[in-house]
Formats: sequence, structure tokens, C-alpha cells
Amino acid sequence: MFTGLITDLGTVVAFELGEAGATVRIETPLARELEAGDSIAVNGVCLTACEVGGEQFAAQVMSETFARSSLATVRVGARVNLELPLRASDRLGGHVVQGHVDGTGTVLGARADGFARVLEIDAGPGLARYMVEKGSVAVDGVSLTVSSVGEHGFSVSLIPETLRRTNLGDLGEGAVVNLEVDILAKHVERLLQARRADEAVAP
Repeated sequence: MFTGLITDLGTVVAFELGEAGATVRIETPLARELEAGDSIAVNGVCLTACEVGGEQFAAQVMSETFARSSLATVRVGARVNLELPLRASDRLGGHVVQGHVDGTGTVLGARADGFARVLEIDAGPGLARYMVEKGSVAVDGVSLTVSSVGEHGFSVSLIPETLRRTNLGDLGEGAVVNLEVDILAKHVERLLQARRADEAVAP
């Protein structure tokens, strides 16, 4: 489990794409805290380190991950948001993030708002229904507060500290981002669906 508070910006140093998936190698001081088999979130996607050496680690990306995330578009030299899993003794400073990306969104635009930077993101109707103004969302693994909601999208405001610590300041119109909606919203939806199904068959 993660919190959406980015620990470091890593650099992709290798990306080997094959028919069955890919292997990505990332350089970061965080690698010194990893062992093979450990989890780490890369742009919001929970991956397993399969090889660790010095300040680099490698992780495998399977087809299901490609289908739901933007990792297929990652290239050598790209900066990626990294977060180590939450320890039981850590503060929950962001919100509950699983690293299980629900899908991708597209940046419609970016603009300055005082010292903040506002991103407008098209999430599509499938994910937009989970967005609530002042609710939480993870964008490329970063825990953010939804500032406004539209029919198929939402906006977030990024403070200078977030821009400094993450790669979100690099995003412009057309960029594809990983989205993980609030897990509580999905549980509530599922429970309501089950209740309606029970009521439909009740005598």
C-alpha cells in the first residue's frame, strides 16, 4: 500500500520491450533500500523489483499493466515518480493508494494560477464518475485533491512543492497519465450494485 507522496524522481536507463511484456531499469538512490521481490510504485503502478544493484533496479511489466497504464510509452531518459510502500509506523500524509491503476487520462491543458499550476484531465466517463470535488485521486502516483469536476474530466492544482518533487510539472497538453481513483468510491459502488441486485430478486 502507498500514500501518493512521491519519495524520489528516478530516471529510466533501459526499456526492453518483448512480445510477452517489458523490463524497465530505473536509476534512483531508493534502489539501495530494495531487495529482489520488493514492491515499488513507478508513476503510480505497483511493480516488483526483479533485480537490484547499486543505485538501479529492474522490474517487469506484463501485458495487463500495459493495457491499463501509460508505462508502454515510457522511454529511456524519462523521469518517473517513485514511492516505496507504506510502513506501519509511517504517517498517512496523502490517501490510501494501492498502486493498482484503474486506467489512463489525457491532459487537456495546463495553466498557471498564482504560484500553482492547474492541470485539466480527461478521464473518460468510466473513471470520471468516481471524481468528487475536494476528493482524492492519484495522478501518475501522486496523491492530489480534485479541485473541480466536469462531465468527463477533472482538474487538479499543483503547488510548487509538488512540481519540484514530481514529474507533473513536465506534463503538457496531450500527455497520458495513470489514474487511480479512490478505493472507497469503488467499494461503495460495488456494495450498491449488490444491494440493487438483491432487491431485484427479492420476493
